[in-house]
Amino acid sequence: MITKYMLKYMKLLNRLLLPIILIAGLGSTSLAEEEKLQVPNTQLNMYSGMFDFSDEKQRAVLVGFQHQNEELYRDTFLGTLSPITGGFVTENQALYAYTGVEWNFDIGPLNFTPSFAPGLYGEGKGKDLGHILEFKSEVQASWSLSKNSELGMSYNHLSNASLGDKNPGANSYMFNFLKRF
Repeated sequence: MITKYMLKYMKLLNRLLLPIILIAGLGSTSLAEEEKLQVPNTQLNMYSGMFDFSDEKQRAVLVGFQHQNEELYRDTFLGTLSPITGGFVTENQALYAYTGVEWNFDIGPLNFTPSFAPGLYGEGKGKDLGHILEFKSEVQASWSLSKNSELGMSYNHLSNASLGDKNPGANSYMFNFLKRF
């Protein structure tokens, strides 16, 4: 159960996450080059933003994470394809856990990453999306801060593809910090 204290903490985290991400990312820009580390093979994407921003009555702060194992990638004519797994929680106790694929397009220091991931949704005290099975379509743009870190913004849409009696969907935006390990 999320208490008032936890809700205040989540809102504070959302306001402070971007400056913390910037400081952490800029502080690590040359560390990997100086130590001449091996190329990382896993990526963690930590994000925070606004769930269902287009619905004034249901919008809520969200925090989440996503993992990508770059050893499992495949180069295709669509770009670099790799599996992802992640989840988020909103201030209204809604939960979403997913696994899917993303395509990575690197355009110099700019990275464009669309993804698709089916997952399980629990509404908690948040929005009823009509079904436990929801599909997340997302697009993310990020800027390379260093060889091992990126800062970006993403937009996603959750929908149950009319599997349930209703399908209101939810649109969200997030600020992302991506770190390779």
